[in-house]
Amino acid sequence: MVSRRDEFDDFVLDAAARLEATCGRAFPAVEFAVEDVPRGPAPWDHREVPLGRLFPATSARPARIVVYRRPVETRVSDRRDVAALVADIVTEQVAGLLGVAPEELDPGFGE
Repeated sequence: MVSRRDEFDDFVLDAAARLEATCGRAFPAVEFAVEDVPRGPAPWDHREVPLGRLFPATSARPARIVVYRRPVETRVSDRRDVAALVADIVTEQVAGLLGVAPEELDPGFGE
């Protein structure tokens, strides 16, 4: 039996794998993580609870994309909708890392 947490982690990994297959060699060095909730507002947050964040690379570590499970799950009720929202969040964050529009990575972004 798979827990909701494990299923959520799988949604993030599946979304990342789909983008990596699409981008090929252009896919950036990035780590993906899931946290239950954000640890506090980041300077670039706009008074809303973020669903995901991109942390830029440093000399010691690659860029990191974090998806926040509880805020995502509160916005949708169906598991398929969770998977779709996670895919959009991952696409949006990778697009931000690459400096392109999310639609360039996924023509179905936001649908």
